[in-house]
Amino acid sequence: QVQLEESGGGLVQAGGSLRLSCTASGRTFSINAMGWFRQAPGKEREFVATINWSNANTYHASSVKGRFTISRDVAKNTVYLQMNSLKPEDTAVYYCAADRTAFLITSTSRADYWGQGTQVTVSS
Repeated sequence: QVQLEESGGGLVQAGGSLRLSCTASGRTFSINAMGWFRQAPGKEREFVATINWSNANTYHASSVKGRFTISRDVAKNTVYLQMNSLKPEDTAVYYCAADRTAFLITSTSRADYWGQGTQVTVSS
């Protein structure tokens, strides 16, 4: 089993920045890819960004490309999401996900493990 714990959410004004962290524990050697998803009130959970644990290849959703950057620190078993130029429409609960077999995680159906989420609120 793998446990994921997110941190770093909060309230920020439009145009501001936040950095989310997700630390994995347990059978971390089994992780092949990690990702960030978000869910706004009344909407489905959507893909934000993903990273391959071994070679650090990344992929970002078009809605965040150029503003958000995913990265990882293998020694700390931690994945980050640097969020710049935040917009009110970025307001959501942000979830960390991990998968044992996928090269990258772009679908909620591919994730084996989920964190409990961290709230990000962007005021206008």
